[in-house]
Amino acid sequence: MEAKARGRPAGTAASPAARHGEENLQPAATFFWRRLDHPGHDGCRLFRLADGWRLAGMAVFREAGRPCQFSYEVETDAAWLTRRAGVSGYLGRRAVDLRIAAAGHARWRVGGEPCDDVDGCLDVDLGFTPATNLIAVRRLALRVGQRAEASAAWLQLPALRFVRLEQTYRRVARAEYDYAAPAVGYAGRLRMAASGAVVRYPGLFERVASG
Repeated sequence: MEAKARGRPAGTAASPAARHGEENLQPAATFFWRRLDHPGHDGCRLFRLADGWRLAGMAVFREAGRPCQFSYEVETDAAWLTRRAGVSGYLGRRAVDLRIAAAGHARWRVGGEPCDDVDGCLDVDLGFTPATNLIAVRRLALRVGQRAEASAAWLQLPALRFVRLEQTYRRVARAEYDYAAPAVGYAGRLRMAASGAVVRYPGLFERVASG
């Protein structure tokens, strides 16, 4: 049984930030996107930790004709290697609580169990948000003209399972990357902010505010 948080009403859980002892952290940046393929918005904050980074946000959108609300967090080390990620909320009438964590040597555990399907991946890509592209861009740190592969443990919707997704990034200008994920039939030129956050993701997302 989960212990009650001190000073909170019975039955009220501490927030993820409180569990990490980070309630008073000021965000290094904030982002707000709207979806371009169907109705939806996404707000996200980026926090600098003592030994890494954390993205924390919420997305509200429609998936397969059903309402969807996901809160998400992704934590990395100082070199932008993902340590863990979590998604909670609902998809239609289905409650969602997913956890994925690095297990060393590019192996992963989902819900505490080994997930061989995503062995070899260095990134986690939460497909419903552009926030996680920031992590790949910062980790790769490409110079203009450079190209890199970045296979990711991708959250597939509406199946809600993590699968391997092959991706490539090629930096074509200071703020532009040619991105491709052939398995899902996507290729486009992403426009990015200096922070690495998506400004425009053709056909899918557009940033409408930042701070």
